[in-house]
Amino acid sequence: MAGIHEQSTLTSKGQITLPKSIRQALGATTGSKVIFELRGGEVIVTCAAAPHEDPAIGAFLALLEKDIGQGKRIGSLPKGLAQAMKASSGHSVDTNEDIEGEVAL
Repeated sequence: MAGIHEQSTLTSKGQITLPKSIRQALGATTGSKVIFELRGGEVIVTCAAAPHEDPAIGAFLALLEKDIGQGKRIGSLPKGLAQAMKASSGHSVDTNEDIEGEVAL
């Protein structure tokens, strides 16, 4: 992608308007959050990641929240899983690492 060079004026309140071409390149719309990062003498502007909104996941999470609130379909974790989770808490995990052994899904 070719670089974009735009200029904006700083107001007396320290505010700027992001030029349209920059907003479009960042995917920023009304209400978007932007992040300013100072690197040496340069300011890097990025668009903060918006939470992913998948209707299916949202519906599932709403159902799960309702069930938990009503105390339905709640059970304890299998003892072995709970122990494994406790043993691995606080350890960093490399999600790209190959899985050793058999995996039951």
